[in-house]
Amino acid sequence: MGNTITHVLNASQGSPAAAKTVQGFHVCEISGYSYHRERPGESGRSPVFSVCGYEWQIKYYLGGFTDTSYKDYVGLCLQLQNKKDDTRVVASVKLSFVDQTGSSPHHTVTAEFDSGRNNVIYHLEFMKRSELEASPYLRFDRIIVACHIAILKEAKNVADVVEKFAKLPPSNITDHLSKLLREKEGTDVVFNVGKEDFPAHKTVLAMRSPVFKAELYGEMSKNDPGRITIGDMQPAVFEALLHFIYTDSLSPAMDRLGGNDYKEMTRHLLVTADRYAMERLKIICESILCETIDVKTVMTTLALADRYHCGRLKDACIKFIASLGTREIDSVMASKGYVELKATSPSALVELWEKTSRIRNSKPSLHMLV
Repeated sequence: MGNTITHVLNASQGSPAAAKTVQGFHVCEISGYSYHRERPGESGRSPVFSVCGYEWQIKYYLGGFTDTSYKDYVGLCLQLQNKKDDTRVVASVKLSFVDQTGSSPHHTVTAEFDSGRNNVIYHLEFMKRSELEASPYLRFDRIIVACHIAILKEAKNVADVVEKFAKLPPSNITDHLSKLLREKEGTDVVFNVGKEDFPAHKTVLAMRSPVFKAELYGEMSKNDPGRITIGDMQPAVFEALLHFIYTDSLSPAMDRLGGNDYKEMTRHLLVTADRYAMERLKIICESILCETIDVKTVMTTLALADRYHCGRLKDACIKFIASLGTREIDSVMASKGYVELKATSPSALVELWEKTSRIRNSKPSLHMLV
């Protein structure tokens, strides 16, 4: 259940003289929709496929995102897998749900892809789930996704871009935004966190977070004195949040933290990202925690994943526990995190042991390997 069967229907190269583009398309079939829709925040992935000489992968969120802004939508994203440091790929990308009855047009969203800015395109609101389930795009518990990519030859290589745009300098918008935060020029709101003040710009915060937008410009803002107190957060965590809002990157201060402090900061930042509906930051924190699971903290991390609906992180914790030996399992069960999870979320504990048992039973026995 939940498998993805992918196959290329066509890939063609356009006429250089006419359009100066290389284009092609790929179609994949996503089966097990009913399985995926019950798992918000979890992503499925197509096998990596080749179009126009590059490797790509489609990620799909059929259960939507845990972010309340996108929880009722099906999300898709396209990611470039083999970007080279000296290559800039600029393309027009169309992602479509294919009408399986032939009675109506495909549901298509078009976007510009530029690896100079990012190697992934997110469509968090690709289609409302209720509309999809009443449409001809969903049949027999499956969806067919078509991906059309047209790459501009002139922008394929950095040297081509430089030649075309007369030594175009690299984008420095994040440098300017970082300077804006650092020098505090034109700030119009101050956040008091702990005993520290953090001046900021309402417009920047509202642009990046729907929660900040509601707080600063919605009904909540009518009696806003320009000063907001946040009483349940560490100053360092809020500072890291502001850094990401202005630069779209993690704070360099995090790199200076030790292993356990780094993981603890990442956990706090994930909670903060969930609080302010910043899905990209939440996914980044989730990915870091997936790579830093250990025996001492796995139960604490599992409890965090369960509470904040981080499906990928939860699965990583369960797989890690399933790989442990008897002594290590005993250490896990003796941990403070295990006791807390048992008290606060017994259903998560039941899910843990059920899935762990299935994983262990699915492993081939020794005599089968001989």
